[in-house]
Amino acid sequence: MHMKNGENNSQKLFGTDGVRGVANIYPMTAEIALKLGRAAAHVFRNDNKRRHRIVIGKDTRLSGYMLENAMVAGVTSFGVDALLIGPLPSPGVAYITRSLRADAGVVITASHNEYADNGIKFFRSDGYKLDDTIEQRIEELVFSGEIDSVRPTADAIGKAKRIDDALGRYIEFAKRSFPSGVDLSGMKIAVDCANGAGYKSTPCILRELGADIRVAHNDPDGTNINADCGSTYPAEIQKLVRESGAHIGISHDGDADRVILCDEKGNIVDGDEILALVADDYIRRGILRDNTLVATIMSNMGLDECLRERGGRVIRTSVGDRYVIEEMMKGDYNVGGEQSGHMIFRDFTTTGDGIISALQVLQVMVMTGKPLSELRNIMRTYPQKQVNLKVRERVPIDNIPGASEALGKARQQLGDLGRVVLRYSGTEPKIRLLLESRDGIGLDALADEILEPIRKTIGV
Repeated sequence: MHMKNGENNSQKLFGTDGVRGVANIYPMTAEIALKLGRAAAHVFRNDNKRRHRIVIGKDTRLSGYMLENAMVAGVTSFGVDALLIGPLPSPGVAYITRSLRADAGVVITASHNEYADNGIKFFRSDGYKLDDTIEQRIEELVFSGEIDSVRPTADAIGKAKRIDDALGRYIEFAKRSFPSGVDLSGMKIAVDCANGAGYKSTPCILRELGADIRVAHNDPDGTNINADCGSTYPAEIQKLVRESGAHIGISHDGDADRVILCDEKGNIVDGDEILALVADDYIRRGILRDNTLVATIMSNMGLDECLRERGGRVIRTSVGDRYVIEEMMKGDYNVGGEQSGHMIFRDFTTTGDGIISALQVLQVMVMTGKPLSELRNIMRTYPQKQVNLKVRERVPIDNIPGASEALGKARQQLGDLGRVVLRYSGTEPKIRLLLESRDGIGLDALADEILEPIRKTIGV
């Protein structure tokens, strides 16, 4: 979340995926990280009869050192121990938090953003992301000064300890999501690690399951995370698949909680298609709970159609994997996710996990003997137009001259055979537009008409 003004002008830190911004500029400063560490320690220290522990992990960004140390100082200054696990995928931090019976987990990452950004997000003791009420309480404590006077001394100050076997624990955990008695021998896999948090774990998991892998962008230097690679740069995995003759390509984002795939013909397979083919497999095996898949408003209409043809249904949520997870927990559903590649398989994990998602697809490929290019065809994808526009500030759409009129015209023109979704990003200073129709005709012109008044008013 990029902030234009200074610390005292805003009481809002959390976006849809934790706190995020340019590293060393408010709110992503060492000072705020320290305060967040103190506030989190207070919120999660609910029993004074025992020592409390918070797990802290990160991705491979240079600024991770600064924020990690500030977070450790904040946590320990409140009498809570910090368990440091170093670079590990966000879902790995969630798992280690549960595995170590810690009170909470913190991951320092800006996911798919460029390396100059960073972020901080929290997990509860059970590995799920925080709900709004806990985030609001942490924000209150950061700004209110309520806990400024709490200063443990002597042996009541927290300790910091490095957990050396976190990577190995997570690797074994992820492998358990793949059927026992089956392996990936004979499978050639191309992997783009985005120079991010999955640079060790994903190649190791695939190798230990017997795959022949070609790995790229697994040499992070602190500044090359997501740089012309990873899930936001799909041309790279397409190139790797073509060069290596792989059966499948796997591409992560910076914290490896998402994945996009590439079939053996070099075509990108997005989150919607992954959800469709896995849901089809789960329905046939009778393990898709209530025959229901949870997706967001951004998912393609073809996903609904695919599930409907198989006796299933899709429930849609607001954009953000936290909202998908909330709906899954409310209805006790076991599969959900986003078109962007954040997918949650609750039979195995509590949050989006790129490699566990990829393993679900690999399992279908191994069991059916079918190539990914054939499996993906169970879903008809309707044409979409997606545009991201950088903005200076977030103004209500109704307050932008001409924007509401353009939206109304587009919705009338598309009718029941199409969709228009316009929303501000929860993690970046952008407004995102999605247009979808059965035939795709006229979407470019409609996008221009909708975005023009927004560009004039608040565009960068």
